[in-house]
Parts: sequence; structure tokens; C-alpha cells
Amino acid sequence: MRGRTSVPTWLAGLVGAVALVAAWWVFSATVFQPPPGTTFTPVPSPLVVAQTLVSDGLAPYWTVFQVTITEALVGFAWGNAIALLLAATVLLAPRIEPVVMQIAVVSYCLPVVAVGGIAIVVLGGAERPGDPSSTAIFLAALAVFFTTVVGALLGFKSADRASLDVVHVYGGSRFTQLRKVRLVAATPAILNALQIAVPSAFLGAVLGEYMGGIDRGVGITLIRLQGELDSPRVWAVFLLTAAVALIGYGVVGLLSRLATPWVAGRSTA
Repeated sequence: MRGRTSVPTWLAGLVGAVALVAAWWVFSATVFQPPPGTTFTPVPSPLVVAQTLVSDGLAPYWTVFQVTITEALVGFAWGNAIALLLAATVLLAPRIEPVVMQIAVVSYCLPVVAVGGIAIVVLGGAERPGDPSSTAIFLAALAVFFTTVVGALLGFKSADRASLDVVHVYGGSRFTQLRKVRLVAATPAILNALQIAVPSAFLGAVLGEYMGGIDRGVGITLIRLQGELDSPRVWAVFLLTAAVALIGYGVVGLLSRLATPWVAGRSTA
């Protein structure tokens, strides 16, 4: 019996993108037509959005995205660093695992609007015009915390028991087990969690900008464009936001494959 022929990842992504654009085009031409007596189109066609991007150029958008990308990167670094530190601490002190997991679950379930409202009061926004927002950085860090804690803990616990016993027999401590066995076993899971955290961090930064306290960024730009009923540019920002998130996701995925070739190159019989 012949084995099934797998579809290349790039081809599946291309087919999905074409299907989404086609559905977008159909809905913009049918369901989301301008209301009678107005020229405002809530969902412009892909061609209109593409023409807007070409006519504007990427330079005006880059000045907007530069701030949000900075916020997302800083929040990504802080949130993942704290998550990995807590996950490693659980392996050294197993009794605190319920506390760490409760913190992770609570951070995941907190309503973003409420947390953002408190954060903008406590942390504030940007110190100077054009600076990143402290609230956006905080929400970006919060958005990645749960995923990385859970992924790291599952990875650490997947370590081979025989290897852990060997380290223990030779007098190795829990820290030695963590450093020589658990960290290697957890690397694929940690990298997968970091890959998933990339778009989450960017989304958290955008939501943080919606809280205010900043004069430049994706969130505040969307608010301004929506107030001006400039739907082509709103959708242009949407597309660029998706592109930035996908690029970050792909870069971390590539680094993951390079860092764990034994996983990327593994084949099944």
C-alpha cells in the first residue's frame, strides 16, 4: 500500500492565503457594500488596500510599527525570561509548582481591558513622544507568560528518567539534572513555546497602545484611522500587522529548526 503524499508546508500556506484573499474579495463585493447614500466601505477590496499600500509606501508605516515592534520585543524578552526562570525553579523546588501554575493560569484568565486600565494608571505610557509604552510592554510580557511556563514545564518533565537516575547515582544535584538532562530534553518544547509567543507579544503590545499614553504605534494609529473612517489604511495596517507577526513566527521557527536538528530531521518508519 502506497504511503500518503504529504503536501509541502509552503504550498499549504499559499493555498490558504489565496483562499483567504478570495473570500475577502467576495465579501467586500457582496456583504460589506457601502450603506445607501454613503461612500464609506467598511471592508475595502484587496485591490484597494494594495493600491493604498503602494501609493503610501512602507516608510510612513515603518515609523508606526517601529515603536510597537520595540514594545513587543522588550515584553517578549521579559515575559519569557520570568516564565523560564519560574519553570526552572519548580524543578529545583517541586513544592512551589502549584503556586507557579496558579499564577500562570490567573495571568492567562485576567481580562486584558481591566489589566490594561490598571497598568496605564500604575506604569503610565511613553515617557517622551515616540518612546515605547510601559503599559504595552507589560501586556506583551503578560501575553507570553502562560504559554512559556506551561511549555517549559512540560519539556522539563519529558526528560528521560534513566538519564536523570544516572546523574543522581553519580552524586549530581537537581541543578545538575536540570542543566545536563532536563534542559536538553526541554529545548524543543521551549522553542515551540517561544515561537507561539511571538504573535502573542505583538498583539499584547497593540492592545497596550489602545490604553493610551502614547503618540505613535499600531494601536493608536488604528484608533485614529478608525475615527477618520479611513478603512483602506485600517486594513493596510491589519495586513502589515499580520505580516510582522508571521515573519517573527517564521524567524523563531527557523531558529528552532537550526537549534534542534535532531527534532527537525527526525523521520518515522
